[in-house]
Amino acid sequence: MFSEDPATTVRQLASLRVEHRELDETIARLGLDPLGDELELKRLKKRKLRIKDAILVLESRLIPDLDA
Repeated sequence: MFSEDPATTVRQLASLRVEHRELDETIARLGLDPLGDELELKRLKKRKLRIKDAILVLESRLIPDLDA
């Protein structure tokens, strides 16, 4: 899923950060609606967490291995 090329990793990271921010805004908007769809809200929150995990993986790939 993720490339080893640093430039590609940076682009993927930027794309995931944008998607994460958009999900955050959508979740906040849905959370304000008392009649909102709880299942949809839960699904979006899980997706947001998966994206956050992917962001952390990509960020760790950009950090040089100090033991090498």
